Amino acid sequence: MKLANGLTLLTIPMPTESVTAILLVRVGSRDESKEINGLSHFVEHMVFKGTQKWPTTQAVNRIIDSVGGVFNAFTGQEYTGFWVKLAKKHLNLALEFLYQIVFKLKLPEVELERERGVILEEIKMRHDEPMTLVTDKFVSQIYGLTQLGQEVIGTSENIKKIKREEFLNHLSHWYQPSNMVLAIAGAVGEVKETAEKIFGGKGDGFINQPEKLKFKQDKPQVQVINKQIEQAHFCLGVRTFGRVDPDRYALAVLTTILGGNTSSRLWNEIRENRGLAYYVRSMTDSFRETGYLTTQAGCAIDKLGETIKLTIKEYEKISQQPVKDKELKLAKEYLKGRLALAFEDSQTVAGEYGESLLLEGRVRTLAEIYAKLEQVRADRIQQVAGKILAASQLNLTIVGPFKNQSKFARLLL
Repeated sequence: MKLANGLTLLTIPMPTESVTAILLVRVGSRDESKEINGLSHFVEHMVFKGTQKWPTTQAVNRIIDSVGGVFNAFTGQEYTGFWVKLAKKHLNLALEFLYQIVFKLKLPEVELERERGVILEEIKMRHDEPMTLVTDKFVSQIYGLTQLGQEVIGTSENIKKIKREEFLNHLSHWYQPSNMVLAIAGAVGEVKETAEKIFGGKGDGFINQPEKLKFKQDKPQVQVINKQIEQAHFCLGVRTFGRVDPDRYALAVLTTILGGNTSSRLWNEIRENRGLAYYVRSMTDSFRETGYLTTQAGCAIDKLGETIKLTIKEYEKISQQPVKDKELKLAKEYLKGRLALAFEDSQTVAGEYGESLLLEGRVRTLAEIYAKLEQVRADRIQQVAGKILAASQLNLTIVGPFKNQSKFARLLL
């Protein structure tokens, strides 16, 4: 339902003692110019640094702590989110909290300067963690110089120079009620009147519709980040398709079979059979017009080439040979089982349903997802794999004590 100012309100009743309210805004790092990359994430930090009603950081933190609730925020390429989870009797407080931090934040200069240091340390932390660094650099590699290739957290150079005026411009442009979804899941009843009272106000009708990006690749790509560490980490993957593509379900099953759990092909081959890695996993993400599938692993430096070759072998196998019925059934049941566990939590339900409505304009229910997964056939998995896992489309990112990328490029030929 829509509030008078254009804010979309979604309620999902659940038999719980808690309730989660999440406010999602259609703006992320893909909406930033190169000069202000990192601003959306910086805003996410600053909302907790004082509001009109609770003027200090301590007051903001204390108000939810005082009722035993939890709260946080996050930033992605396409949207920013702010959430609160607490006992059901405090729902009105949750809504007031979200309203205050998003629409009534103070942005004090002293806190802004202090938070620069916090984010600069966060950037260093991400760069010091090879498992995080290799994923960030892989995403930057496959999306190149486009805005999707920008790191969500931004650059140290930008964080040091972003001015308060740019925060205000960002908020006034993107943070319009019509560009938001408020999702509430858990022990929730009729709340439209309360939401109107708390979030009521004017809106300009703006809805973010970013320009669709196009990508072209005609040969495999390799990048090496030279880092003196004890272990080599890599991501080997490809671009896929946008979030509303009907093959999203086949891709989910495909990814599970490849490296989505401890029964997967890559886990068994690389860890269990050969002992080459402590962790190996395949994962996907999707955006408005594109997405990616990647396999990530950490292994001994002298075993890196072998581990990459085994990953490529499994990519080729799933592209050329039909998945057996038993393996297909196991993958589907795994996905449905994990969804069932996750959707018992009001925070997951509010986040997933809210994201679906924000970015797709509709809610994908759990029942619908189950049905779509059941419809996935072995031949379609093979077709999707053959389409996206072509050798010419491979992208390899490596973090480790290496300077020359030519020997790794030969692995992809």
